[in-house]
Amino acid sequence: MTDRTTYVTLAGLRERGWTDAMVSRLLGEPDVQGRDPRRWSLAPVRLFLLARVQAVARTPEFVRCAAAAGRCPSATEEGAERRRRAVMAAIRAEPIEVPRLPASELERRAVRHRHLLGARGPGEAAAGALVRWQVSYLRHALARYDALLDGLYGATGRAEAERLLRLRLYEAIAAAYPALERECRRRIGAER
Repeated sequence: MTDRTTYVTLAGLRERGWTDAMVSRLLGEPDVQGRDPRRWSLAPVRLFLLARVQAVARTPEFVRCAAAAGRCPSATEEGAERRRRAVMAAIRAEPIEVPRLPASELERRAVRHRHLLGARGPGEAAAGALVRWQVSYLRHALARYDALLDGLYGATGRAEAERLLRLRLYEAIAAAYPALERECRRRIGAER
């Protein structure tokens, strides 16, 4: 019987970033092959000696194959960093166009937006509520800029890019509507 801690299955190799082509080219035949006694399957279990796998993974040939297959961790990290920098540059360069509305129309739309979201109750009587609603409405009206975040997946720079985008949007709202500047600054400060 084999010690499972000293061997790696084909599935285990795939989890480590190996492709089937890399396994056949660099490792060749498995060190142990046979049927899995725990389940009925026609497919044989192929086990590779962990020490041999680790030795091959340190070779320059493995690094070249992994990079060519796009499985090399450093190549993946470089690609993610490149995408992050490109998205951050796009967010910084994109001109933010805030819709310019007369004060009465902005108030009407903000109240309607608030009610469409299902908000009811004592919030309407709170001081400064209309200003908060106006900023919320304008932020919603600028939601199309969220598409700038496309291309960032997972955690790689996404939170930083979202913060920068919100900062730029609130600054644009404050510039377009000076009466809303204080609320925009409050929201920017709350996010830091």
